Amino acid sequence: MRGFRRRLLLLAIGVAFLPLSACKNNGQPAQTTAPSLSRATVTIDTGERKVSFRVELALTPAEQERGLMFRESMGADEGMLFVFPGQSVHTFWMKNTLIPLDMLFIDSNRRIVGIVEDAEPKTLTGRSVGLPSQYVLEIGGGLSGNHKIRPGQVVELQGVPAP
Repeated sequence: MRGFRRRLLLLAIGVAFLPLSACKNNGQPAQTTAPSLSRATVTIDTGERKVSFRVELALTPAEQERGLMFRESMGADEGMLFVFPGQSVHTFWMKNTLIPLDMLFIDSNRRIVGIVEDAEPKTLTGRSVGLPSQYVLEIGGGLSGNHKIRPGQVVELQGVPAP
């Protein structure tokens, strides 16, 4: 009888802790697929050619807070566009971001005001260009250099709601 009670107690303890074993990322369930966000197209005129990215839109504070965290990959023509209600100096960190990113800071006139290239993943280092922007485009690390994207270039936003 004593062995039966012990096994029953161990089973009860195991069942009680079973839901905890499925939790990751500070109590948040691991997400293997991207959340369903609105999509748009961002096109940058480099002077030599136009480069387009299919982007997910981060419009709400919750979407902006999550950003591209926990993503394991992103296509060379994909990205995320953060849309803010007005211009401000924005700072980003990469704590739970698993892939290196280029961050293009874009003002309300849709000109690139600065670029942070190859932001290192999994860090709390703040990244900013120190200039006001209304949009921030995140693309794969190194892509801005590969495509000759530079500050001052004009950006076209298709399918992006007005802030």
